[in-house]
Amino acid sequence: MKSIRHFLLVGALVVAPAGGFASASAEPAAEPGQRIDLTRPADGSTNVTTNASVRLGAGADRAASTGSGLRTGVAVYSLDPLATPADTFAATVGSTVPAGTELAVDVRGRLADGQWSEWAEVRPDAPAVLPGAAREVEVRAMLGAPAGTRSPELRALTVTPSVSGKAPSEEVHAAAAGLTYEVFATREGLVGGTTANGHVITSRDHFVALPSRRGLSGNWAGDYSVRVCASNGRCEWAPVWDVGPWNTRDDYWNPPDVRQEWKDLPQGKPEAQAAYQDDYNGGADQFGRQVANPAGIDLADGTFWDGLKLTDNSWVTVTYQWTGSDPAGFVDTAGDPLNVRNATNTGGAVVGMAANYAQVRIECKATGQSVTGSQGTSNVWYRLAAGKFVAAAYVSGGGSAPTC
Repeated sequence: MKSIRHFLLVGALVVAPAGGFASASAEPAAEPGQRIDLTRPADGSTNVTTNASVRLGAGADRAASTGSGLRTGVAVYSLDPLATPADTFAATVGSTVPAGTELAVDVRGRLADGQWSEWAEVRPDAPAVLPGAAREVEVRAMLGAPAGTRSPELRALTVTPSVSGKAPSEEVHAAAAGLTYEVFATREGLVGGTTANGHVITSRDHFVALPSRRGLSGNWAGDYSVRVCASNGRCEWAPVWDVGPWNTRDDYWNPPDVRQEWKDLPQGKPEAQAAYQDDYNGGADQFGRQVANPAGIDLADGTFWDGLKLTDNSWVTVTYQWTGSDPAGFVDTAGDPLNVRNATNTGGAVVGMAANYAQVRIECKATGQSVTGSQGTSNVWYRLAAGKFVAAAYVSGGGSAPTC
């Protein structure tokens, strides 16, 4: 089997040869590097063993939407709070990466608006630069290996913060609601399978897959969520819980200077779409497979059938919620998706859904029918888009939204 490219993500990504050691440095350092205690992973970790080193566990986690069959595992770690906010992070990594396997390390920070940045990749020759400085920082190691091969091993990890002085790209946060593009959507299905973040897919599930791990949320979290709207006027807000379709390194919503690969494509155009329509990359995805449709997003069955009322794969409009600047809230229900209505009362017509855990960007708040939910009793309703409201009683955060 030929060696697979370092498949993942953003963040201190390091792929070392077997028995190898990789490092990256950044100057000037804001404070000393922090050596990560690999035995103490944080929430969001899945399918790894973390004793003296980090290795893949025995679970069935994989980027289900890509159909690549690569087993995956995630180990997340929190840095100690930084004395000085930093936006640049270098990593020194001790690892063993057998041929055909992958190891990547990513970094993200909590920005001034309280939301997490995308996971950012550190390469041996270049540290990761976040879109803003942060004191609260997390590091993510992602491991991958085909079935029947030995796991990569992360033995040591030190992360060094510094300040770059580089201004963030204005195109990353280009609109209050977030960056929005029209892409082709397919139904993921795969009920019973396990996604890249360890989620076991259920019947009528509500989540989406995007072809980059830069925007992959942890299981039962919605830090990275999307608003998907169909031509029939219905929309669903759903968390990103899987990677795909087709690719794993195609953050096509980002501008070329930020985009991880395929930097010569227009912002907002997925590689799979270019391959299918224009014979880009010889019509193939990153794995060399011929692309059979132009999909830039996969939808779980509940999102596809119930939220959007789709009957076939189709073009949809996607807004990447974490790229927005409107006040953010998170849906908190007993598990079922929250109805999105066209008025500020439960008699309003249902015009979409907001999945549990999904991040929603709130345009404004209005007074309506009093509702009792997970956040108590409230007569406040949040407008998420024109003619689309949810009861604030089921949304945590969002209190800073202006009045409609």
